[in-house]
Amino acid sequence: MVSEVLAVIRRLAKDGMTMLIVTHEMDFARDVSSRVLYMDEGLIYEEGTPQQIFENPQKEKTRAFINRIRSLNYRIDSPNYDLYAMNAEIELFCERQILPRKSRQNLLLLVEELLQIHNPLLATTALDLTIAYSEKKETLEIILENRGETGNLLDKEQLPDELGLNIINHLAQDINYQRIDDTNRLTVTLRRS
Repeated sequence: MVSEVLAVIRRLAKDGMTMLIVTHEMDFARDVSSRVLYMDEGLIYEEGTPQQIFENPQKEKTRAFINRIRSLNYRIDSPNYDLYAMNAEIELFCERQILPRKSRQNLLLLVEELLQIHNPLLATTALDLTIAYSEKKETLEIILENRGETGNLLDKEQLPDELGLNIINHLAQDINYQRIDDTNRLTVTLRRS
């Protein structure tokens, strides 16, 4: 019945009828609507044209919903963090997303190398680690955020040696550093296996 209902709605929209439709069928919403309102917790969170909402959403929750992003957040506030407990959580997250073993191994290695480089900071500031998997784009991102002095720790001048950086560059498809307000944000996209 879904296809028949959607066909009737498409025909009514084509005839110029104004409708309000609540749906999780994102491709349908993009095709048939002239205005999209993304609601979260009973409030209008973001609104715009289908092009604005689907191609360039401005808010994080909208991006996560549109791209079907699942994420794992982990806060590290000491140089003596439990690497094994964190790796177990990452493994469980990957298992839930049904990620291939090679992607899991590369993700764990990449996270470990990034944290090794960031370890000296942990004595003075907390580090927020987010692993985000976009089901729609089939991409894995590692996002590291910390407050404090401006600086990308992956700059060669700040590293004691380049071994860790070479491993990161080999595993990463894209590396992006941004300073947002008083927060350093490093986003690393895992290369596809």
